[in-house]
Amino acid sequence: MPVEKRQPIPSVWTRPQRRKREQPALSRDQIVTEAVRLLDEEGIGALSLRRLGTRLNAGATSFYSHVANKDELIELVVDEVYGEIDVPEAGDPTDWRPLAVRCAQSLRATILTHPWMASVLGEVGMSQLGPNLMRVSEGMLAIFKKKGLATREADLAVSTLTAYVIGMTISEASWLTTLSRSGQSEQEWVEQLWPAAEDAAQGHPQLQEQYAALRSKDPREIRDEKFDYGLQRVLDGLAGSTRNG
Repeated sequence: MPVEKRQPIPSVWTRPQRRKREQPALSRDQIVTEAVRLLDEEGIGALSLRRLGTRLNAGATSFYSHVANKDELIELVVDEVYGEIDVPEAGDPTDWRPLAVRCAQSLRATILTHPWMASVLGEVGMSQLGPNLMRVSEGMLAIFKKKGLATREADLAVSTLTAYVIGMTISEASWLTTLSRSGQSEQEWVEQLWPAAEDAAQGHPQLQEQYAALRSKDPREIRDEKFDYGLQRVLDGLAGSTRNG
């Protein structure tokens, strides 16, 4: 009797493919596309195989040839979203910085387009094995290697850059999720918040000066400026990196 191949690590990317005795009623693409749509419309709290089955007019058992559970489904939808990230082809070594900026800005824009990502990025199992994340990683490594970094240092550079972008953007995505529940625009919310913030800053002269400088600015422009400032400082540090064997 043949011994069933055991799954080494729980993940949709490591699970042995089941034998296809018949054509599944639903394709993986159908499931993932509808799951992303559900998440964009209703958030992570609404995601379940039962809820997804209702939207697809199919029972939860229809999913099991593609995903074993909700965790595997999340791995698939996260990788699907990573497919939206623009990673330009590495070119001239002197172009590494604008190419890295383009990657960073695309990663940020993608997460902000799908703000539910903020609540799952730390819980997606073996996400690095997904084909879209592998494409992103491969492209970013190529950019830093074109700059002249050895493989190990290029890997560290990619990790540093993506950690900055994800850290900043998760806070933004959480804020935008809260904002969407209020039914107000970002400008309306901030205008209502300013009086309380200014009262709370009494006795804190540095904060009072900061708030006065920001009072008339568009809140989205403030977020963009903060992101870009930090991004440029990260790239300043990486600019000093050299090949080290």
